[in-house]
Amino acid sequence: MTINRHLEEFHGLPAFDFPDADGTSSRAASLPAPETVAWRIAVDAYDSKEQWEDAFARFLTAVETQRVRALIVGAWSDVYDNGPDAVIEALVAARDRLPALRGLFLADIVMEECEVSWIVQGDVSPLLEAFPALEEFGVRGGSQLVFPAVRHERLRSLTVEAGGMPVGAVRGIAGSDLPALVALDLWLGTSEYGGDADVADLEPFFAGTRLPSLSRLGLRNSEIQDDICGALASAPVVARLEDLDLSMGVLTDDGATALLSGQPLTHLKKLDLHHNYLSAALRTRLLETLEPAGVLVDVDQDDAESDEEEDGTVWRFVAVGE
Repeated sequence: MTINRHLEEFHGLPAFDFPDADGTSSRAASLPAPETVAWRIAVDAYDSKEQWEDAFARFLTAVETQRVRALIVGAWSDVYDNGPDAVIEALVAARDRLPALRGLFLADIVMEECEVSWIVQGDVSPLLEAFPALEEFGVRGGSQLVFPAVRHERLRSLTVEAGGMPVGAVRGIAGSDLPALVALDLWLGTSEYGGDADVADLEPFFAGTRLPSLSRLGLRNSEIQDDICGALASAPVVARLEDLDLSMGVLTDDGATALLSGQPLTHLKKLDLHHNYLSAALRTRLLETLEPAGVLVDVDQDDAESDEEEDGTVWRFVAVGE
């Protein structure tokens, strides 16, 4: 699976592309009301006519930004080579002009612009510091991603999409105090693309101490999905979850059996295991155990594929790698 479509909505609002420098519709009269859309600001990933921060400057002039509720940062110039430092600096500098901002997504970039594991990232914590009223924050790309431990009082949803999420960023999020966080979604990825966290690094998520409001946990797109399931079988956080997402990774019968053999899961509203390597018998067992209790269970194998080499080694893959 690849990321081949831009966000169509964000923070409960439809995405709207702010016109490029040649767009005659950038006149304020022809733009939607500022609070009704999630504004996507992007430039061409290669040979762009303007830098992202210049497009953002036009946006600040054309739109009544005091009413803007959500922003989506699309491609910036030469995303294979350049991180978003200038983008982040421009957003931080404009914080006083965006008092109503509640949703921010960094790097809504699709594969035609840059494969997810080649998106160069950086330290994203200045954005959380600059926008203390932010409620939803998303980041795509794990290469050079820096996410030190922070405290944020208002953040309710945090998403990091990566083909490989560096252990430093995982530990930083795990060490963060996020008392209002309801939903956490981490694509941990594969070691081939820098996803070097192990199950011990996830222990703070399993305990949930720093996430007292958490009701949706996604630890997915991981090559250690079986180990994650084994740890969640007795993890304190599970008892207060409504939605558990362990999809998109290398999940086998071992992991699913450990999950079913642990604490009850019948209190969940949803268990997402799509893209898996489960046997038909295990998929049936999951459905027969949980669906009668009202749990919505997704065990679709989706596009999960295995390769077997001549020596009998079987290779299984996460949904989003490169």
